[in-house]
Amino acid sequence: MFYVSTPIYYVNDAPHLGHAYTTVAGDVLTRWHRQRGEQVWYLTGTDEHGQKIMRTAEANGVTPQEWADKLVEEAWKPLWRHLEIANDDFIRTTEKRHTERVQEFVQDLYDKGEIYKGGYEGPYCVGCEEFKTPGELLEGDLCPIHKVPVEWLREDNYFFKLSEYGERLLEFYEANPDFVQPASARNEVVQFVKQGLQDLSISRSTFDWGIPIPWDDKHVIYVWVDALLNYATAVGYGSDPARFERIWPANVHLVGKDILRFHAVIWPAMLMANGLPLPGKVFANGWLMVGGEKMSKSNLTGISPQQLTDHFGVDAYRYYFLRAIPFGQDGSFSWEDFAARYTSELANDFGNLASRVAAMVGKYFDGELPAAAVQEEAIATALAATVAKADRAIGDELDFAGGLGAIFEFVKLVNGYLSEQEPWKVAKDTSEEGRARLATILYTAAESLRAVAVLLNPVMPATAEKLWASLGAEEHLGALAAQRVDEAGRWGRLPAGARIVKGEILFPRLESVD
Repeated sequence: MFYVSTPIYYVNDAPHLGHAYTTVAGDVLTRWHRQRGEQVWYLTGTDEHGQKIMRTAEANGVTPQEWADKLVEEAWKPLWRHLEIANDDFIRTTEKRHTERVQEFVQDLYDKGEIYKGGYEGPYCVGCEEFKTPGELLEGDLCPIHKVPVEWLREDNYFFKLSEYGERLLEFYEANPDFVQPASARNEVVQFVKQGLQDLSISRSTFDWGIPIPWDDKHVIYVWVDALLNYATAVGYGSDPARFERIWPANVHLVGKDILRFHAVIWPAMLMANGLPLPGKVFANGWLMVGGEKMSKSNLTGISPQQLTDHFGVDAYRYYFLRAIPFGQDGSFSWEDFAARYTSELANDFGNLASRVAAMVGKYFDGELPAAAVQEEAIATALAATVAKADRAIGDELDFAGGLGAIFEFVKLVNGYLSEQEPWKVAKDTSEEGRARLATILYTAAESLRAVAVLLNPVMPATAEKLWASLGAEEHLGALAAQRVDEAGRWGRLPAGARIVKGEILFPRLESVD
């Protein structure tokens, strides 16, 4: 089972591009593995406890549960459907299947002597739901993430003995060098742990919006302990041992880099303490930037994904962010760059190729794909290399930009092949040799498009389906969603005689925006 999770997102507001960026990446990764023929489990969801949610709900005159219900049903779930996110589960931390299991997990730690009662006094950022050290704060006692003043808290809390896990964590990182990715994130985590860990406050007693500590109901469980456990509770921890055994541990936790330490330090330590297997990889993606600032609602750079999909379309949206920004690095979004890539890569290179091929097969062979007289070895070899490179990049390395780059280099190669071969000129030669040559050229182009449709299906499923239908592949090769990645590189899969039709334009000309 290939198990991938996104962070569970705070429901203090509607989702923006940053949330969608991570979720689309996880969707493409899991769709790719499905097309490898693997069983896949893709989890996303919402984080609904904590002081930040409570204050947001109060500001809107509703209860925290009412606020969470409204945001989940009216904003989060509809957006994932709109973006064609094929998640297998959606976990909410207010669900009974989660809250009861969290209490059991924490009770187990307490019974094992991993939790003790103590006091804490220090700066706390409500936005991060995290205690800060004075050395982390910006001038004016500002949170370095949210750029707002922290609060000073004094509480009697329960603590997890995180400080005892520093050496075990460092040994684990050494034995599993790919556990934290990319390399810059791994280096940050290793240095943080080497500086020494402090015990973690795992409860709050100044508000009650959270899961009660099972042995002391005057305390609620710290939201980050509660939240991290969703990855286990959603797949049967404590409730369905057989299912948990089949799916756990996660192969990849996708996280934003601002929550990396929770996932790469606190989370594995908690799992070690309770004797559970650790995830395969924690991959921290960078921030989307607008005007040099991280995209968020709090600094007014939040942009609704629908603003972009209304103009560019859902598939182009899914493509753009993974193509334009190397996953794991910060990247800047601009409307102008999106429009330029849409026009040059999607409309001109890819969409125009599909239109040209369909039009020529229709014109010269009445829409029936001819058999190739010979196999164009250079194109077939390039395709096999492209499939191998894209499969490694997307499926194994989460290098979406590199994988898509390889696919679109192949698209350019096929365009160049058509330009060099000039089938519109070859068509003027009506001899048997001329017709055979024309057939080879057009078969080669159509077969290349067949492979491209398979490779782009995880990224642009609606577009790939349109192309698949226009090539007449459904009748002979079955549903596109069932086509394996390795099948894409097998030359000659599209049979002669397939009906090629010129369908709707894959990427229409963009309307001007004032």
